[in-house]
Amino acid sequence: MANMEVILLERVESLGAMGETVRVKPGYARNYLLPQKKALRATNENKAFYEAQRAELEKANAAKRGEAEKLAAKLKDFKAVVVRNAAEGGQLYGSVTTRDIAEAVTAQAKLEVHRTMVMLNAGLKTIGLFPVTLMLHPEVKVDVIVNIARTEEEAKTQAKTGKALIAEDDRAVEAREKAEAAAAKAKAAMMDEEGQAVEKGKADDAEAEAADLAARGEKSEARKAKKAKKAPAEGEAAEAEDAEGNSEE
Repeated sequence: MANMEVILLERVESLGAMGETVRVKPGYARNYLLPQKKALRATNENKAFYEAQRAELEKANAAKRGEAEKLAAKLKDFKAVVVRNAAEGGQLYGSVTTRDIAEAVTAQAKLEVHRTMVMLNAGLKTIGLFPVTLMLHPEVKVDVIVNIARTEEEAKTQAKTGKALIAEDDRAVEAREKAEAAAAKAKAAMMDEEGQAVEKGKADDAEAEAADLAARGEKSEARKAKKAKKAPAEGEAAEAEDAEGNSEE
């Protein structure tokens, strides 16, 4: 079936801006754009109607955009808490839907947010912190954080740490323990190698020092022997001189 031409009454993501005439699939137009009053069929009558009402339509759109921008400023960095039952691994018994998020933001921020504003393709099924976009107006978006937890206290902890409180399963614990043991073993082996190297270095130093002392000792003994050998010779020479003196007398 041929595409249908429509006139956009507001900005539509990936289609165009307000007032533009675009071609879309008939089903998309009949099931979404036309019933949601986001577009008109691009007939001659509707084109004339839009041109006649353009100023009023643009004025109304500007007013809605302004209100949405004020709401976005209030919701910037807002964190909505959703408490749900969940398994130790973090899997929810059910899911958090666009309705749940809209109700949580409305109740906690004291600002009206409709489920149609929540941009979510599928429900959230685990505990944790999730950025979710709110389309407050076709031209205004804001991101909020949906904090899903088992209790209010856990939600506070998650908000503080920025991490989901999910218990490790047996396999994860075993894998972590093995990794830690391997790291400790590697560290110990490295320390042993370093220790052995240090001990070897000490032994080498001691051996060198002993050799040096031995060499010094040998030199000292040699000097002593030389002195000892020299002393008798000097004594004999002295005796010979004395004997010669006595004979002259």
